[in-house]
Amino acid sequence: MSFAATILLDGLSYGMVLFLISVGLTVTMGLMGVLNLAHGAFAMIGGFVAAYLTQNGVNFYLALAAATAASGLLGGLAEISLYRPLYRKGHLGQVMLTMGIAFISIALVTKVFGAYPFAVVFPKHLEVPVDIGFRMYSPYRLFLIVTGLAVALSFWYLVERSLFGAKIRAAVDNPRMARAVGINVGVLFTATFVAGSALAGLGGAVGAGILAIEPAYAMKYLVLFLIVVIVGGEGSFKGSFAAAMAIGIIDTLGKYFLPVAAPYMLYLTAFALLLWRPQGVIPAKAVAK
Repeated sequence: MSFAATILLDGLSYGMVLFLISVGLTVTMGLMGVLNLAHGAFAMIGGFVAAYLTQNGVNFYLALAAATAASGLLGGLAEISLYRPLYRKGHLGQVMLTMGIAFISIALVTKVFGAYPFAVVFPKHLEVPVDIGFRMYSPYRLFLIVTGLAVALSFWYLVERSLFGAKIRAAVDNPRMARAVGINVGVLFTATFVAGSALAGLGGAVGAGILAIEPAYAMKYLVLFLIVVIVGGEGSFKGSFAAAMAIGIIDTLGKYFLPVAAPYMLYLTAFALLLWRPQGVIPAKAVAK
């Protein structure tokens, strides 16, 4: 039982990292219909900012705040200057632009920080194992679970229960009517991009102990983030959360019991789930009912 609980906790902490990074992509790609393949770049930037600051003596939690803010600010600037002109240009243009942004970001961080992994320095209280009743366990992974749950509850309320979430859905479904009733669609879309990019930056920074920060980060883990969004159901917040937890647990089980086959198990599981439910595990329409 102790071993099973350890696997579950490891899988949940990994899943929380995937969720933190992917939830912004769920909104921009699923709700707004923007194929933002540069989403991993904002997570990478957050990780590099946190790593640079903590390596230079800045408090870990201040570094997390700075990483979140930096990614959010860059996301907002990118939305205003690059993404907005492509909203009505079709998905091919969005794919080409966002892939270009991802490769440019990889080149820039390689130029500035070098071609090697860049580690975030975690505080001592997140490194020393703590007693959780049945064994000693990593406080860092517990911190990931708590942080992920706090963000999930906050984001769920913001998107599905608040006036802001209602405005987003209205602006996406019928932007002309939304403007007619006084909703500033441009500002709303920018704010949504800022929030999504900020969460990616937070996930990249706080999850650096699991997904290593390196120049190839933006493309290396992009498939994982896309799997979370697509398997969960495009635009489905609950679906993304469920998919992230499932992927985290399945991947962890594979690494424990079938390390050689673990990478294939993840993709085979995603393939099977999509054959079973092509619209996602919890489609957005099912959530809305």
